[in-house]
Amino acid sequence: MILYGSVVKKKWAINAASGPEIPAESSRIIPSTGPAYYPPLAPLYPMATLVYFQFVFAAITLILIAGSLLGRMNFLAWMIFVPLWLTCSYSVGAFSVWGGGFLFQWGVFDYAGGYVIHLSAGVAGYVAAYWVGPRLEKDRVNFPPNNVLLTLAGAGLLWLGWNGFNGGAPYAANIVSSMAVLNTSICASTNLIVWTSIDVLVFKKPSVIGDVQGMITGLVVITPSAGTKC
Repeated sequence: MILYGSVVKKKWAINAASGPEIPAESSRIIPSTGPAYYPPLAPLYPMATLVYFQFVFAAITLILIAGSLLGRMNFLAWMIFVPLWLTCSYSVGAFSVWGGGFLFQWGVFDYAGGYVIHLSAGVAGYVAAYWVGPRLEKDRVNFPPNNVLLTLAGAGLLWLGWNGFNGGAPYAANIVSSMAVLNTSICASTNLIVWTSIDVLVFKKPSVIGDVQGMITGLVVITPSAGTKC
């Protein structure tokens, strides 16, 4: 929330730990909808915990969409949009991947929310922004962050938290969790360096906001397969 409160042009995506570890002897990917799919989780992860995880997923996905509609939609319209989109779009997508629905049956695997969270929020944000219309001219010409220092603080906390939910997605301290944390940080670091290099080449100087955008892009990209075994 520090990041949201300090940067106007929002590109933040958060998801939470989701997806039980795939047993090595299993040739079929298991959806992350509850301990019934993976009995060893039952003593440690009751259904109430998983329900809360899914609640967080849904709430954060809407925050991502809000970034696309900032300065375009009034609050009353947003309050009407939220329950309609959650019911008619998000719930369908989440169940189709994580609940054993048709996407799961087709072999789609989402390690920690790349499809259910990021892809659905991105598509919804683009479509909503198109139909609502452009921002005011002054916002399109000059759209600076509110506070660069707080943006950096929020970005650091985001990176730390991202390691937590990607690493926690297997619901266990194991090799998959370790791989997820390592892959998450490597991808974020690489993307930050590449984005900074492009800023220097194109604009002749690095940009703090560009660095944060590069870092977040790397975190988003690695999430769907951070702990996947090759």
